[in-house]
Amino acid sequence: MKATLSALVLSLTLALPALAKDKEVAGVKFPETLTVEGKELKLNGTGLRKKMVFKVYAAGLYLETPSKVGSEVLSSDQIKVVRMSMLRDLEKAKITEAITDGVTKNNKAQLPALKERLDKLNAAIPDLKKGDDLLITYVPGKGTQVRSQGGKELLLEGKDFADALFGVWLGSNPVDDGLRDGMLGKED
Repeated sequence: MKATLSALVLSLTLALPALAKDKEVAGVKFPETLTVEGKELKLNGTGLRKKMVFKVYAAGLYLETPSKVGSEVLSSDQIKVVRMSMLRDLEKAKITEAITDGVTKNNKAQLPALKERLDKLNAAIPDLKKGDDLLITYVPGKGTQVRSQGGKELLLEGKDFADALFGVWLGSNPVDDGLRDGMLGKED
């Protein structure tokens, strides 16, 4: 009995550091790693999107090769994931407006080439409820997959589109400077 109890305490003690590696933002847990296409991605950073005084969503950026430089992340041809976890209900129109504004601010010259894919993305995004996740995953050679609870799963081709979409958070004109810095691991 004493040996069993000691083994249990030892195993829990060893497990706690592994559990502690998850990062928590506004009550949302982000695991230290994700596996996509058989490759392990590391949590590059997390952040909180606020609009005025409201907490809108917590976001995490996962990369094969972590970086604190937004332009490096955007130009690299590696698997990338942005996980957005809603902290409040968001109507489709608000989400698509924010994405369209972010893509436009960071890609004015490329907008004509991106417009058709941006329209497809906007059509596929549903209303999101508190606790829902929106996952955006870029895989080189395949494209950008967008998944959400209750929404359509969509695959959009082209690294140019992935760069434009990830630029909403990591570009020179991000939706939120503090969120960008957090996702780039600058606020840890």
